[in-house]
Amino acid sequence: MTKEQWGALQDQLSSTIGENNYKTWIKPIEFSGIEPGGVAVFNVPTNFIGSYVSQNFGDLLLAKLSMMDSDVRRLKFQVANVDSRPAQSRPAPPAAPTPASNDLLPGAPLDARFTFDSFIVGKPNELAHAAAKRVGEGGQVTFNPLFLYGGVGLGKTHLMHAIAWELRTHRPDLNVLYLSAEQFMYRFVQALRERRMMDFKELFRSVDVLMVDDVQFIAGKDSTQEEFFHTFNALVDQNKQIIISADRAPDEIKDLENRIRSRLQSGLVVDLHPTDYELRLGILQSKVQNYREQYPSLQLDDGILEFLAHRISTNVRVLEGALTRLFAFASLVGQPITMELTQDCLSDVLRASDRKISIEEIQRKVAEHYHIRLSDLIGPKRVRNFARPRQVAMYLCKQLTARSLPEIGRRFGGRDHTTVMHGVKRIEELRSQDSQIADDIELLRRALEA
Repeated sequence: MTKEQWGALQDQLSSTIGENNYKTWIKPIEFSGIEPGGVAVFNVPTNFIGSYVSQNFGDLLLAKLSMMDSDVRRLKFQVANVDSRPAQSRPAPPAAPTPASNDLLPGAPLDARFTFDSFIVGKPNELAHAAAKRVGEGGQVTFNPLFLYGGVGLGKTHLMHAIAWELRTHRPDLNVLYLSAEQFMYRFVQALRERRMMDFKELFRSVDVLMVDDVQFIAGKDSTQEEFFHTFNALVDQNKQIIISADRAPDEIKDLENRIRSRLQSGLVVDLHPTDYELRLGILQSKVQNYREQYPSLQLDDGILEFLAHRISTNVRVLEGALTRLFAFASLVGQPITMELTQDCLSDVLRASDRKISIEEIQRKVAEHYHIRLSDLIGPKRVRNFARPRQVAMYLCKQLTARSLPEIGRRFGGRDHTTVMHGVKRIEELRSQDSQIADDIELLRRALEA
């Protein structure tokens, strides 16, 4: 593969992974050549950037390279001797993901739509909403950190933005910083490279409220975890508020240091559960009110919102996106929103919703059914009260999802696929011997397929 081909491939990668990711991680690396054995070699500014690209974009990069050159089998990232090269041949430093007045302390832009007024409250998220509202008042720190976790599209980022907006309104005197864990890591790497670590430490420790989204991103990144831990401790010692979000509970984030996990669990940990029917219907009704202003003459038949709330149950973003598409399509073709039009317009979304029951949903339903914590269901404890429900959940994952045994094992605390096989086989045996187990399986299956 030539350097010209690499240049063309970079354009493809930019459109695939997004401009910010491209500028931050791909643009700084330099194609060096192909070594014997099909090893594509890239020069990188730091080991950290090479490791990050390998972990997060390695599979994509290798697939793209293999399509251009079938001899490519592996990737290799090496730190070049940058100072020995002429200035014009050195890779440019990564561009900042978001512009900011101070290049070491960026805040991610806030979405004006994500306020408390636009957040629909229901039973699955009422505790998270109440806790977020309390923090948004900017009063005395009562629980630190506030840790919000849940699956994709359940409202974590919405609540994070809402807190930031509320604090800006009611406590403009506070220095509030909201950013993603990826941005924290990027700024840390930038400070290391530019030898400005003292500036980095002073700036991050000067905030009154630190908000970090998707903290699971730093798991396995030792240097970033180390600095995050020290920043966390410094702010807590000063009685400054910290708000964290993640896609899972602290004790379920793999490769997270125990001392950080312990710190994250020391405050209030709140789960945003998957939405129930009533909450989904409320979200749709709220969206329709907004769309009425945009499409005042569009007719919406009775029963459409109820139909969508029943059929699209796993992800609020998918639900809202379906409604947006439906209104836009009906407006373009000049037809009322009928059940027939809805099913035609959203056929792909409805098919996907029909066939997808997630492992996380199965785990949650089983934990609720047996009145145990989700962390105990997934965790390492082998006592019977947790082991049998765990085997039931593994059995249902095998029956109701298309996931492989190794994938199921990873979702149950990193267990081996043979453990899953044993659990599935044991439940199959017990179904014919124990009527209670058989009833539990049938009840859970119906609840999950409803």
